[in-house]
Amino acid sequence: MRLKVSVEAAPKKAFATAVDWPGWSRSGETEKLAIEALVAYADRYANVARLAGEKSPTGEAIDVEVIERSGGGGGTEFGVPSLVTKHDERRLTGAQADRLARLVEAAWHTFDETAAGAPEELRKGPRGGGRNTSKIVSHVIESENAYAREMGEKLPAPGLSDKNAINEMRAAITAVLRKASDGSPIAGRRWTPRYAAHRIAWHALDHAWEIEDRSEPAD
Repeated sequence: MRLKVSVEAAPKKAFATAVDWPGWSRSGETEKLAIEALVAYADRYANVARLAGEKSPTGEAIDVEVIERSGGGGGTEFGVPSLVTKHDERRLTGAQADRLARLVEAAWHTFDETAAGAPEELRKGPRGGGRNTSKIVSHVIESENAYAREMGEKLPAPGLSDKNAINEMRAAITAVLRKASDGSPIAGRRWTPRYAAHRIAWHALDHAWEIEDRSEPAD
């Protein structure tokens, strides 16, 4: 199955992103390694797509087509797919917008379930670094509040134990994402709806998969 991919590449890091699947984006030191990582995560992403009622490409039969390349910047080097691409500027019908919102919701569900089932103490990195589960959850929720503001939704930062406030914040985000769009930036800022969906879902999944990997014993 063909998978359309965009690549943003800085001198030391590249991101490969499945342009029609919010959150499915992986990095590597080069374009080739980033694409290999993207394909390697196909089955993990398929579980997310399934929650949203969608079927994403899986397995070794994926045929990657790079349809856009752009130079990365400081955000890329830092570890964030940070460029709004030409494909992020495509218009959205109401049905397409609803699909994006459902995939973002599935990414949140995946993160919440993963964090809830993880131990507090996670396996440290090779240099002894890495946040524990509660710190990662705090970081993700704080980031989502910043994302909401980027989308023109000024909401107080919810406490980690305030599930109602977290749900209200996320509902405000998906309400924006569910609107049909001509592809223009949201609230006159920088993020288009497609980029917002991708960035938000990617951040939740990146940390969900981090928690999963760091919950396992070292080899």
